[in-house]
Formats: sequence, structure tokens, C-alpha cells
Amino acid sequence: MQKLRLSLSAVIAAAALALTGCTAADPIEVTADTVVVDVRTPAEYAEGHLDGAVNLDLTSGELAAEIPALEPDADYVVYCKSGNRSAQATALMEEAGLDVTDAGSIQQAADATGLPIVN
Repeated sequence: MQKLRLSLSAVIAAAALALTGCTAADPIEVTADTVVVDVRTPAEYAEGHLDGAVNLDLTSGELAAEIPALEPDADYVVYCKSGNRSAQATALMEEAGLDVTDAGSIQQAADATGLPIVN
């Protein structure tokens, strides 16, 4: 019984470490060739966005309309409020052959890129 408790404790501790490791964002390098894209609404963008980000609203269809005009050789970093729209936007952009990194939420994107959130 003692061995079982120790084994369960070890499993719980390992699971806790694994889960806390998931919250740390992997660094995303932003270079001169990187275009940071905020796919939230213009109102959300106005409330705060990553410094230098362009706003291409996913839900209005603006992003889809602009994809053909995007620079094919650029690197794109996409974010939104929670990570849902950025995942959708990343899929659309990848289908068009663009090099895209889904940075998730605005806070995750700020943490990963080191870019400040500005108004």
C-alpha cells in the first residue's frame, strides 16, 4: 500500500510539472521580415494590441480578402483574444502557402515575442 501511495504521488507530481510547463510560451523571434497580425475586431484592437501589429479582422472576412495580397516570403505571427481565432486564421493562411506561427492569445503573443501591448 505504501508503494502504491508513493507511485501515485510520483505520477501526480509529474503531471503537475507537465501541466505547468505547458503555460510557458516558446519564444517567437520577430525579425524585420516578420508581420505580426492581430485578427480581432477593430474595437478589440483599439483596446490594446502588440506594438507594430496590423489588424486584419477574421470574423468580418477582412483577413480572407487580404490573404492574396500578403507578401508570400514574409513570416507571419498571428494572435487574437483567446487563441481560437488565431488558430482559424493560421489554418487559412497556411492553406494559402504562407509561413505562419500561431501565437495564441494577445498575452501569450506578448510573452512569446517580447512585444509590448500598446493602445
